[in-house]
Amino acid sequence: MKRRRIRSRDPEIAPDEIFLDASNAPAFDRARFEGRIEKPLSHGTFFYLMAALALLFFVLIIRTWNLQITGGAAFAQQSAYNSLEVTTLFAPRGIITDVNGIIVAENVESEDGNVRRNYPVSSLGQIIGYVSYPKKDAKGIYYDTNQTGIAGLEAEYDSFLAGKNGQLLTETDAFGRVRSEGTIVKAEEGRTLRLSIDANLERLFARAIIDTASSHGFIAGAGVIMDVGSGAVRAIVSHPSYDPNVMANSSSPGILAAYAANPGRPFLDHAVSGVYAPGSVVKPLIASGALTDGIITPHTVIDDRGFISIPDPYRPGKSFVYRGWKALGPVDVRKAIAWSSDIFFYTVGGGFGNQKGLGIDRLEYWYRQFGLGSLTGIDLPGETSGLVPTPQWKKSTFNEPWYLGDTYFTAIGQYSVQVTPIQMVRATAAVANGGKLFTPTLIAEQTPIYTTVSASAPALTVVREGMRQAVTSALAGALNLSYISVAAKTGTAETGVRNQYDNSWVTGFFPYEHPQYAFVVVLERGPAGSGSQAVNVMRELFDSLYAENSPYVGGTVATNALAQ
Repeated sequence: MKRRRIRSRDPEIAPDEIFLDASNAPAFDRARFEGRIEKPLSHGTFFYLMAALALLFFVLIIRTWNLQITGGAAFAQQSAYNSLEVTTLFAPRGIITDVNGIIVAENVESEDGNVRRNYPVSSLGQIIGYVSYPKKDAKGIYYDTNQTGIAGLEAEYDSFLAGKNGQLLTETDAFGRVRSEGTIVKAEEGRTLRLSIDANLERLFARAIIDTASSHGFIAGAGVIMDVGSGAVRAIVSHPSYDPNVMANSSSPGILAAYAANPGRPFLDHAVSGVYAPGSVVKPLIASGALTDGIITPHTVIDDRGFISIPDPYRPGKSFVYRGWKALGPVDVRKAIAWSSDIFFYTVGGGFGNQKGLGIDRLEYWYRQFGLGSLTGIDLPGETSGLVPTPQWKKSTFNEPWYLGDTYFTAIGQYSVQVTPIQMVRATAAVANGGKLFTPTLIAEQTPIYTTVSASAPALTVVREGMRQAVTSALAGALNLSYISVAAKTGTAETGVRNQYDNSWVTGFFPYEHPQYAFVVVLERGPAGSGSQAVNVMRELFDSLYAENSPYVGGTVATNALAQ
């Protein structure tokens, strides 16, 4: 049977048919408007919508008129000069403090709003150094954006103190007004540097050196106090010095000119870069070597008649005469140290009669054992090594042979021996502590670094006894104090083309029974006959410490007051 296809007369379906069917559907949902026809928008709603659109259009027209016609030129100019600029946020430089927390280098805001470095303890000028500030070109644009250490510890620890600069983004309008700004990169402050220096001890030490140098006609001076058990420097003075605040700001050309004209050389760090003939302060070192080598014993006696005479091999009947400062009679090694017998050390150094001497090779060896002629490694820029003369050096420098007299003078710290104060205090500390030659440091709580001097313990004991005798009964008697036991060795080095000047030295340690600190003082180019004055520097310092009841001399008051 064929199935017939039925065609509808009207292809459209009446809505009520759908609603009829939908009302019977189980899923009928009135919330979705199923089952009813939506109403059209009312005439009122349409009216309000059109009114809102008209108002918006009107405001747009007015705003456009204002931007384009009324203020167009001004806004065009303003937009043409609007700018975004990235500027440097300068990192605060790390502060520097002494061992007790006293600030010796800080940051202060100046009247112009810039942050500047301030150095409250003027006597530390050479040691702390100074900085240079960021620099601008003629247009006011920074081409150097760093505070940079130029000298002293500021230079030595520049990267530690510097921190890291940040960046600031600034929006500026045509009239130069800041519209907005924000930090892109935050500046990182530099780290704090804590020194081993005691600022109060430094102040008193500097005052004592300046007082004595000024009153006795010395053009310069230096001093160091060092912990014999660690190498930590507690005070270090260079006189004359400069004001680091003046150097950093370059604001006083008259003062700078005076510095340059000063014969005392304020720009030279006399403690680590100044080299001087040491004179007799090296005699304890030579005695240590002679005792260790067996050249002499603690009981060897040499007759000091005030001179020795050596036959001239080139002139029959003539002699070379080498004189001491005084005829002392029979002396052993302790008395020779205490009274600084030149004749004893001529003989020990170069030999005389039946007494064998060390000779120049062993003299050089012992000098270098105690660190002379070499850098100490102190954490300051510009250290010099000094000089220990040898036949090879003389030949290469002057094209001359080495003579016995050269050996004699080398044995008493003359001829061409050149040392720095930091070398001498280091060597003295090694005598005091039993032979540990420490690397000096200016930073607190550093791990001590040292080498061992090959001098024997008995030899060093004898030398210490001789240095104590120098205080109790001989040339360093000004340091024979009731409140602290001191051991010391004085020295005088003649300088000038006619020996018309003296360099005055003293070195030593305290307390004698249990050494804690070594010291050295040198006063440069005073009038002839002033060679004993260095010992008076230490006397003034010890008396000042005692007056303050300082623990350095057995007192109980901590040195934690702000240095003035």
